[in-house]
Amino acid sequence: MIMEVVVIKADFVRDKILALVFSDGVSAEVDFSPWIEKYPFFEPLKESDYFKQFSLDGWTVSWPNGADIAPETLHQIAVASSRKVTV
Repeated sequence: MIMEVVVIKADFVRDKILALVFSDGVSAEVDFSPWIEKYPFFEPLKESDYFKQFSLDGWTVSWPNGADIAPETLHQIAVASSRKVTV
């Protein structure tokens, strides 16, 4: 059985960076700037106050306009620069 990894904690760090913790204990700071710069749907996140309005929707980080990144994508990025933590 494959267990889906989800984001269980997210904290604002600075600029467009969030510190994420995943259900498997992986944690990392993830920079959302590449998505914000590349995709028009993420444009509202350019405003710092709006970016800080993120929430957890049960599986990933999302914003009021519906913008989100799949947890498996965030997890792949996190694994590349992760450290294990006790959850």
